[in-house]
Amino acid sequence: MEGKKQEKSKAITILLNGTMASIKNVIPIQYEMSKPQLSGESLKIQFGVLIGITGDIKGNLVLSGDSSVFGAIGEAMFGMPLQDEMLVSFSGELGNMIAGGLSTNIVESGITTDITAPTIVEGSTTLLGYEKAIRLTVNFNAIGELNLYLLVD
Repeated sequence: MEGKKQEKSKAITILLNGTMASIKNVIPIQYEMSKPQLSGESLKIQFGVLIGITGDIKGNLVLSGDSSVFGAIGEAMFGMPLQDEMLVSFSGELGNMIAGGLSTNIVESGITTDITAPTIVEGSTTLLGYEKAIRLTVNFNAIGELNLYLLVD
């Protein structure tokens, strides 16, 4: 049992490192990232993206933040403000790019994963039903915070 726990812990560390590397590659804005923290048993979100992770590790990657933060990231990446459907579409695509980068980054460590299509979360939403939630907060200078949650089953 102890060996399986260590294996899972190592896999989670690899996932977190892969996620951090993916953010660095995808988002062209200066930021500071918090240390990973365990989060409570329920997750409350106003706006965000949920992407399922399947394969050797099962769970979800959730990007959560104010829609204005997603908009500012989109503007930095594409040079124009994004609103309404364009903002929602971009937010899903941003989640896709980060999760896709994560899958690519961790394949070298022998962990194979696949990702599901992004699900946009809008309005007051509570997520439950996962074994562990690890949160990273990415603070973009002069823009705001984006919370990343790794929900592991």
